[in-house]
Amino acid sequence: MKNDSSYSNNSNKSSLSVAKHKPYPAYKESGIEWLGEVPEHWDIQKVKHAVTYAVSNVDKKTQEGEASIRLFNYTDVYNNEFLTNEMDLMVASASQGQIGNFIANVDDVLVTKDSEDWRDIAKPALVISSAPDIVCGYHLALIRPYKNRTEGKFIFRLLQSALINQQFQITSNGVTRYGLPKSAIGEALITIPPIQEQKAIAAFLDRETARIDALIQKKERLIELLKEKRIALITYAVTKGLDPKVKMKDSGIEWLGDVPEHWEVYRLRYNIRLNPSKNAISHLDRDTELSFIPMDNVGVDGSLNLDTVRTISEVECGYTFFAENDVAIAKITPCFENGKGCVFHSLVGGYGFGTTELTVMRPRDMESKYLFYITISDLFRKIGEGWMQGSAGQKRVPDEFIKEFRVPVPSIKEQQAIVEKLHKLETKTDLLLDKAKNSITLLREYRASLINAAVTGKIDLRDEI
Repeated sequence: MKNDSSYSNNSNKSSLSVAKHKPYPAYKESGIEWLGEVPEHWDIQKVKHAVTYAVSNVDKKTQEGEASIRLFNYTDVYNNEFLTNEMDLMVASASQGQIGNFIANVDDVLVTKDSEDWRDIAKPALVISSAPDIVCGYHLALIRPYKNRTEGKFIFRLLQSALINQQFQITSNGVTRYGLPKSAIGEALITIPPIQEQKAIAAFLDRETARIDALIQKKERLIELLKEKRIALITYAVTKGLDPKVKMKDSGIEWLGDVPEHWEVYRLRYNIRLNPSKNAISHLDRDTELSFIPMDNVGVDGSLNLDTVRTISEVECGYTFFAENDVAIAKITPCFENGKGCVFHSLVGGYGFGTTELTVMRPRDMESKYLFYITISDLFRKIGEGWMQGSAGQKRVPDEFIKEFRVPVPSIKEQQAIVEKLHKLETKTDLLLDKAKNSITLLREYRASLINAAVTGKIDLRDEI
């Protein structure tokens, strides 16, 4: 591949196949079932024979009498492929012995040693710039290549390979928290080509993953822009209507501006019943099953996961009640700011209960979907943020904000027309979003398979540099 254009049509899986790269001319059996054949001139070694490695005991505390240091800590490694001395690093302290043992050098590879999820074991990050005061932190292992025998960049890519990495995940132990024993690191098997070939493979993967990542970033930006455009169109439609020639009037509200002359501006309290009573189900047997909606089942795009049901007796106390066609918003940060909300539909038995972090609105003289569009409009969310109360991380939108929020209200017929138009626009947007998301999935899959094939010798990259 010589330029980004060969990735551009990534909806075609064949264009993202590692098969376009030639194999090595000769292979041998590795003797390892999960690895299969390797190039004839490659070696298979245990990690302990190819690199030095150590498990850090440098915690994030600052002790009197110890030297001040900066830490590459667990989250730095978990969230970044590459570590630099320009990162905002945690300051702690360490003994001179710890600094000597765990100073982070350029081309060192740091890996996660402990995690609550076994799939996060042995995630690697490569040190590309450091300083004398930067040390590998706790819950991490430091892997250092032998000079002229192993290349740090190649070791880093090896540990990114799912095929190689599975050894560490399998040997980690624990129940609610998993840890990787030091011995398991040393006993893992890795492929070792000649040093110049390691450098060539690493350089190829640096180049190709950078191109793939740039394309993924473009797709992610496209997704952001599509979402922003969606909200902008919704906001305009519920405040200005669909007719660009309609006569306007001053709403009398600074942040709202002009609205169609024939629309009336009301406080939302006059168009909804907030957190309606559950008296409607008082006649039902307590063993009756209804829909149950935890916060995770409410999407930021209005989607709703209805897989969960509970009996009335399980949820009638301590949960939020709602009925078919009610509208809900998530009132707690950051769910509110992210736009979590929905119109309840297809509920089991026509009713349901859910997290207490939902505020429920039952529309009066207003279409449910139109009310939903109001609640995800940029004006509603931005103004709501200013009303939030509570401590950091626990801020919530109060009911009073919803009651006092002023909305321009057209006739039911016009609401229905706006809903229909927005639904069509959303359908088109969703198709574009799905296409972009699918492209990202394919690019990430290709990225992983390319790394896997390169470091295990399934493709010959000696002429690719």
